[in-house]
Amino acid sequence: MAAGSAAAQPYPAKPVRIVVGFAAGGSTDKLARVLAMRMTDILGQSVIVDNRPGAAGNLAAELVATSPADGYTVFMATLSSQAINPHLYKLKFDPIKSFEPIALVAKYPLLLVVPPQLRINSVPELIAHAKANPGTFYASSGNGSPAHLAGEIFKGTAGVDVQHIPYKGGGPAMLALMANEAQFGFETIPSAIGYARGGKLKGLAVTSDRRSTASPDLPTMQEAGLKDFSVTSWAGLLAPAGTPKSVIDRLTQATQAAIGSPAVATALASDGAEPGSGGGADFKRFMNDELQTWGKVVRASGAKVD
Repeated sequence: MAAGSAAAQPYPAKPVRIVVGFAAGGSTDKLARVLAMRMTDILGQSVIVDNRPGAAGNLAAELVATSPADGYTVFMATLSSQAINPHLYKLKFDPIKSFEPIALVAKYPLLLVVPPQLRINSVPELIAHAKANPGTFYASSGNGSPAHLAGEIFKGTAGVDVQHIPYKGGGPAMLALMANEAQFGFETIPSAIGYARGGKLKGLAVTSDRRSTASPDLPTMQEAGLKDFSVTSWAGLLAPAGTPKSVIDRLTQATQAAIGSPAVATALASDGAEPGSGGGADFKRFMNDELQTWGKVVRASGAKVD
C-alpha cells in the first residue's frame, strides 16, 4: 500500500537533480545553479546541481542516460556534449536517442581572453605574438569543448602554431590563464566576463556574429580580421529516454517559467546570454541541426582529442 501511495504522488515528490558535466565555477555550472534556484520555487521541491566533470561532459551524459527514467535526474546538456563530442569520441550513448528533450535554456558566445601581464591588446597582436612564439599555449574547459574547438579554428584561420591545454571546466581554465600557465583562451562569456571586468583577465573579442551586450566595446572575431569565425555555445535540459511525457511536460513548463522569470532573465542578460525558447520538440530539432553542423566544423578544423 505504501509503495502504491508513493507511486501515485504527483511529480515531483522528491528533489530533482541537474547533473552538470563540468566543475563548479564554469558557465554551465553557473547557469544550472541560477536555473535550479528558480525551478525549486516553481516545482515546490529542491532542485540541486550535481557536478560530475570528466571526458568533456561525457561522464555526466552517460550517467543521466543510464539513470531511471523518472524525471529526478536530468542533464544540463551543452554544445560539446550533444553536437561536438559525438564526432570526437566513441560514446556509450546516443546524443539524441538516449534522451528526452526538455528545453533549450540559453545560447552564448565565447570570449577570447589573455592574461593581463601580456602586452597584448587585440586579436592581431595575439596572432603576431603566437607567430613569434611557436608553441604558445591556449587553455580550454576540456577536450571537445567549444573552447577547445574555437582554439583549433583560431589555429587554422590565423595560421599560428599553438598548443592546447585542457582543464576540467571553465573555472580551472580561467585560473590557469590568470597564473599565466597559458597565453590565451576562449571561454563562454558567463564564465569569463567577471574576470575580464575585474581586470584579472583581458578580453580581446567575442566569437558571435554580433557584439555582445555584456561587452559591447569588444569587437567580434570577424571585425578583428578573422572572416567567417563564428562560435556560439548553448545549454539545455535533457531527461533519460523513456521518461513519461507528463513528467517531461512538467519539467518543460518549469524550465520555461524559470527562463522567463526576472531573476534568470537578468542573470542571462548580464552574462551576454540569449534565453532559449520553445519546448522539447523544438530543442530536439535544434540538437539534430547542431549535430550535423558541428560535424562539418570538427572535420574541417582537424580537431582531435588527446
